[in-house]
Amino acid sequence: MSFTASRVFRGCRALLAPAKSASSAAAAPAPAKASKAAAKPKPKPKKENGSASPKAPSRPSGIQKVTPVSPALGRFLNASEASRVQAVQQIWAYIKKEGLQDSSNKREINCDERLKTLFEGRDKVGFLEIGKLLSRHFVKTS
Repeated sequence: MSFTASRVFRGCRALLAPAKSASSAAAAPAPAKASKAAAKPKPKPKKENGSASPKAPSRPSGIQKVTPVSPALGRFLNASEASRVQAVQQIWAYIKKEGLQDSSNKREINCDERLKTLFEGRDKVGFLEIGKLLSRHFVKTS
């Protein structure tokens, strides 16, 4: 095989493998079908509601975990604790209600005085920066 052919195929072994003879090709599919049927997993029997042990509800973690917030964010949300998801949802609801999204560039938010207290006094904030700027308002707990 030439150097250019190996560069084109880059080691694609299925394309570069030598062709099988007709006798071995005819014999090969039968065992392959049998192995595919054997490889299929059998469906598990369903447990009855009474016999299955009930799962304990999982606690929220990560961005859904409720944590204490800074006083500034607490005044904005009217809550002393919130999850990151709740905080971002309420901030976006406020932005939409007040019409603070830039009309020419929808990716930017024009901050009013209430948002400036949260976003380090900045006049404009990109929508992707909201999460980063809010991270300092979530108090770390151990």
